[in-house]
Amino acid sequence: MLSIKIVLLSFLAIVLLSLAASLAQATRSGELTTERGGWATARRDSAGLAPDPQRYASEAIVQVYAAPTYGWKGAVAVHPWIIYKRAGETHYNRYEVISWGSGDKVRLNRNLPDGYWYGARPRVLVEHRGAAAQAMIPQIEAAIHSYPWPATYHAWPGPNSNTFLAHIGREVPALRLDLPANALGKDYRSLLHPVGLPPSGRGVQLSLLGVLGVTVGAEEGLEVNVLGLNLGLDFTPLRLRLPFIGGIGQDNLQKDNP
Repeated sequence: MLSIKIVLLSFLAIVLLSLAASLAQATRSGELTTERGGWATARRDSAGLAPDPQRYASEAIVQVYAAPTYGWKGAVAVHPWIIYKRAGETHYNRYEVISWGSGDKVRLNRNLPDGYWYGARPRVLVEHRGAAAQAMIPQIEAAIHSYPWPATYHAWPGPNSNTFLAHIGREVPALRLDLPANALGKDYRSLLHPVGLPPSGRGVQLSLLGVLGVTVGAEEGLEVNVLGLNLGLDFTPLRLRLPFIGGIGQDNLQKDNP
């Protein structure tokens, strides 16, 4: 009994420390202030992270991005999206799930491929180019069309924008997607299918509606989920996976360049 209390207290302490660190980081970066601007005026221009599609017209490219969500939620969660173009194309397709608006929540080209997410600078989680990217694009498109919850959005525990990208990762293991621990909603699963692949598409996951579960994955390492808060250890590379801040250690950008 005592050991269970120690584990619970240790988990709570890690959660509180992670939250404090995330709030401090968000305050320094202006994410919790007016520096990002109001919703309508917040920065949404290019972050300069996507390869110029005109210059690299002959090359297939796939990238996955994540940026802190808008407002106070940016201290606890991220918003992801995927962009891609085939060889010979001179523009990207950007897909993501967005909460506002009626009808289908899966949106195409509503924002710039690598645009700031309402004042927050995105970072690249995955980048593939060349033949590998070309081969996975049809699989990505099939995964987008097979997303089980296109008209449903719940910030917690899901389905939401992170659930959408996690679905693509499961359907396209070659993407080698590693969503951060603060991608709230990535572990959402139907009660009819509590066991299956993790978001990386390689490994195994047990999750009850994204509220309670455990993941063992090629990209995720070992991760425990309690109330949507993820804590774990990644081995490729070695890093802690923490709620609110995502993790501590070397970033694991997946790249596959010709």
